[in-house]
Amino acid sequence: MFRRHPLLSVVTFAYLAFVGWVTLSPQLPLGDGTDGFVWTVLSVLDRIPGTRWIDYADVEFAANIAMFFPVGMFFVLLLGRGKWWLAMLLGFGLSVAIELAQLLVFTSRVADIRDVASNTSGAVLGALAVVILTAAKARELKRAARARQQLEQRAPVLQR
Repeated sequence: MFRRHPLLSVVTFAYLAFVGWVTLSPQLPLGDGTDGFVWTVLSVLDRIPGTRWIDYADVEFAANIAMFFPVGMFFVLLLGRGKWWLAMLLGFGLSVAIELAQLLVFTSRVADIRDVASNTSGAVLGALAVVILTAAKARELKRAARARQQLEQRAPVLQR
């Protein structure tokens, strides 16, 4: 798997390191506690009519989905389309591991079961996106393999 896709493997591990840094590094209190990515998004949404109902939890949930979307994509690309279910399971496992680490080791972080739900949702959506986007090419490759196999089966008959 890693030998077949060395560049993808490096990019995947780099992205997983980024996810680890984002989810496990200590949260330092800055200013009045209203800075950071989620608060920035909320301040932008506050200026758009009809979006004031969106709160911190909503933006954080969506951000977690967005952060784990590439995780599902990378896992399917590394493991292959046939192992899409394993990519989803790995996304869930990674999320549970992160939340357990936040609960037991990195106590400056807050573990939350909703994070497992949003992270897993992101990984599932990313995996599904790759499966859907590669479906046409997979059908084409399957047809070509079937045609090649039929030619190979006829070849001995033609050689007689």
